Amino acid sequence: MPGSIVVGTQWGDEGKGRVVDVVARECAHVVRYQGGHNAGHTLVVDGETFALQLIPSGILYDHVVPIIGNGVVVDPYVLLAEIDALSEKGVDCARLMLSPQAHLVLPYHQILDELAEAQLGANKIGTTKRGIGPAYADKASRIGIRVEDLLDPDHLRLRLNSALAERNVLLRDVYGHEGVDPDALADELIREVAPRVAPYIGDTIGHLHEALHAGQRVLFEGAQATFLDLDHGTYPFVTSSNPVAGYALVGSGIGPGAIDQVIGIAKAYLTRVGSGPFVTELNDEVGDLLVDVGREYGTNTGRRRRVGWFDAVMARQAVRLNACTEIALTKLDVLDQLETIKVCVAYEVDGQRYEYLPHLRRMHDRAQPVYAEFPGWQRDLSEVTKREDLPREAVEYISFLERQMGVPVRFVCVGPGREQYLRFAA
Repeated sequence: MPGSIVVGTQWGDEGKGRVVDVVARECAHVVRYQGGHNAGHTLVVDGETFALQLIPSGILYDHVVPIIGNGVVVDPYVLLAEIDALSEKGVDCARLMLSPQAHLVLPYHQILDELAEAQLGANKIGTTKRGIGPAYADKASRIGIRVEDLLDPDHLRLRLNSALAERNVLLRDVYGHEGVDPDALADELIREVAPRVAPYIGDTIGHLHEALHAGQRVLFEGAQATFLDLDHGTYPFVTSSNPVAGYALVGSGIGPGAIDQVIGIAKAYLTRVGSGPFVTELNDEVGDLLVDVGREYGTNTGRRRRVGWFDAVMARQAVRLNACTEIALTKLDVLDQLETIKVCVAYEVDGQRYEYLPHLRRMHDRAQPVYAEFPGWQRDLSEVTKREDLPREAVEYISFLERQMGVPVRFVCVGPGREQYLRFAA
C-alpha cells in the first residue's frame, strides 16, 4: 500500500513542512501523527507565509485531505485559531479531519508545564511551555481528556472533575497555585469550543484504510525529529512523544505493510533549540552567520537556535532508526557565503572512535567531532532548479553526505519558496 513518511533526522526545524508541501502534490491525504503545537512549520507560497502548528502542511492543496491523527495532542484553542487564520487567507479547512482518539491540551497542562520548568532552574529542559508534556503524561496516567469527550457534555464534566481532582492537588500543594475550576473549564469548552470542533471529528482510521486500499498515496508527517524522540533522542532533553517513523503507524492507526517510502529530512547544517548535547555546535562568527542567513529563530517561540556543522554520525543513526529510503536536504543555500564547510564524520570519546552514536548517552557529553573539510562554492544557489546547474563544490558536498548516510539525497532545497528546490538523485 502506498504510504510515505516524512521524518526529521536531526533536532527538528529541518524544514519538514517545506518538503511535505512538495511531496503532497502527489498525495491524496497528509496525516500528522504525533506532537502538538510545540512544533511549527513555515511555508512560503506565492510570496505569502503560512505558519502551521497543528494542521498538516497538505492543507494548502485543494485535493488533499489533511488529517490530525490519534497520536497528536491538540490544544483546541490553537486549532481553532489556526483554522481562522487560514480561512482569512482563503484556505478551505472544511476538508480537515480530526481523530476522536487524540488527546486535548488544556489550560491546566500549560500551567503545569510552566511551573515545572521554572522549578528546574538551571536544569531546565527547554520546553516550549505549551503543555504538551503534561498532556502526554495525563494520557499515560489514563486521566487524559480526548477529542471525543467534547461530543458528550456530561461525560466531559465527569472526566474533567476526575483529572483535576488529581492535578489540582499538584498545583496547590507542590506549586502553590490556586488550581483550576473544573466546572468553569467545562462550561467554556461546551459553550465555545465543542460546537466549532465537532464538525471536524471523524473516523480517521477507517478513512485512511479505505484510502490506502484504494491505492491512494498517503503522506504521514511527523513533528520534531529523531533526536528529540522520547526513547531515541538525547534524553532528558527530548520531547514527550515519538517522532521516529515507527510511531507513524501507532499515531495514525495503520500497519507496517502500508509504508513503502520513508523520507528523512536533513538540514545542510545542524540546529537545535533548548538545552542538551551538541557535538558540532558553533559559537563563533560562522555560527552567527548561519543564524542570520538561515533566520534560525523558532517558529513558535522566537528563540534563537543553536547552530553547528552537519553531523553524519547523527545522520547515520537516524537513517538506521527510521529505515530511511531517501533524504531531502534543506537550506543548502544558507552555506552559499562560506569559504570552508565542515562535516562531522565520527566522534572521539576517551580515545575511541565512533561512527554511530555511542550507546551510552552520557558519552555524548564528552564526544569530540572528527571533521572532513570542503571548499565552499561561494555562489548564490537560490535560482538553481537542476542538478547540472549546481556548482561542482556543492555537488561534491551533497555526494559526500550521500555516501556518509548510505541513502540517496532525492531533493535539495535552495530557498524558502515552494519552487526553490531541485531533484538531485534520480
